[in-house]
Amino acid sequence: MTSAKDIVVQPVAKRDADALIRRVHYSGKVVTNSQLSLGVFLNGRLEGAMQFGPSLDKSHMLNLVRDTRWNGFLELNRMAFTDTLPRNSESRALGVAMRMIRKHYPHIEWIVSFADACQCGDGTIYRASGFILTLIKQNKDVMRFADGSVGHKMSQVTGGNRLQHFAATGGKWSGIGTPLEGYTLRYVYFLNPAARQRLNAEELPFSAIEARGASMYRGVRGKQAMAGTNQHSDGAAPIPTLQRQEPRGPHETRQATTADASEAAARQPRPAQAS
Repeated sequence: MTSAKDIVVQPVAKRDADALIRRVHYSGKVVTNSQLSLGVFLNGRLEGAMQFGPSLDKSHMLNLVRDTRWNGFLELNRMAFTDTLPRNSESRALGVAMRMIRKHYPHIEWIVSFADACQCGDGTIYRASGFILTLIKQNKDVMRFADGSVGHKMSQVTGGNRLQHFAATGGKWSGIGTPLEGYTLRYVYFLNPAARQRLNAEELPFSAIEARGASMYRGVRGKQAMAGTNQHSDGAAPIPTLQRQEPRGPHETRQATTADASEAAARQPRPAQAS
């Protein structure tokens, strides 16, 4: 019988992680500018993926932890696992990923991630993996658009959509659609424990989730999520925009790839307050 100890976590090509995320993640969408893709393998088969990269509004998110350098944090943009993986694979994979990032990118002090309690879950895996809860916010940003699709309101003002959106809103940067019912929860993992003292937000007890009515499990509101359940989801080598301070060697340079243009992920940071 297999267990979480049998999984192997290692870097994979972004295209391979993207393919799995499109197939398994509840959103069916990838974040095109993610920088680091880690695959989760069982018996040699890719059964999970975690992707890290910049936050949607990186300059804003920096303020979540005082005195953070521009390249001093990452967001866990996507995490998706198939049901083939054994119980507790998510928390074990996250633990391995955190150790890998701490070892190879010591300038990265913390990782931020968001749980979508409008469509998926309230972050059971994060709580089981040592993340702290720093925000429970009623959703106003993830919207259902006129064509029935779902996305972050900021996705309407990227690329070719920008002029059309501004024309429809009178030049305002706002969403056109109906916000989904539910909450967004923000979690932080400190790779550098000392950085926790610089947190610019309240550390919330996990009991606040149920108290606020923000509980969700596999898209069903009001059920308390249970640790160790699969599909509780939210490059090749890491690419240059991880901005390492030290020079890369020839081998690393060959592995590096160029990031795609930024895609609006369903995230909006609120760095200083916890509501």
